Amino acid sequence: MTVVDQAGSLRDHVLELLRGKEAHASFDVVVADWPEELRGAKAAGVPYTAWQILEHMRIAQWDILEFSRNANHVSPQHPDGYWPDRERPQSAEDWEKSVHTFTADMDQMKALVEDESLDLFKPFAHGSGQTLLREALLVADHNAYHVGQLVVLRRLLGTWLT
Repeated sequence: MTVVDQAGSLRDHVLELLRGKEAHASFDVVVADWPEELRGAKAAGVPYTAWQILEHMRIAQWDILEFSRNANHVSPQHPDGYWPDRERPQSAEDWEKSVHTFTADMDQMKALVEDESLDLFKPFAHGSGQTLLREALLVADHNAYHVGQLVVLRRLLGTWLT
């Protein structure tokens, strides 16, 4: 296998990770039909709501995406800037907008990985040695972790069907 073939194969593997459909439930499945009245609910012993997790995922993914494509990007203050200031969405539209924005940003991250003119291994001119590969894997890892939290929360709230 040539280096070009290996790079293409690596891109394909990273894209599968970003899609999040291999070893666990996908983001789309987990957030689909989440009961509106439970989007701001906490389960016993769980310190967060679905809204808080969703917004945290959206903010963190957006930050990583922007860092990956914009040398002038300024990240939110850690940790407070990565979490919403309320436990529940103000409306159903807030929830839908967050889901839509998360999905659109994921599509943008996948587009970066798919772009063969971008070297997955080349450190960004900004940052401290980060590469597109590292940032894409960070998105996949972070999202998988929090999708798992959403599954647990749905189970504890009695809304997980599978």
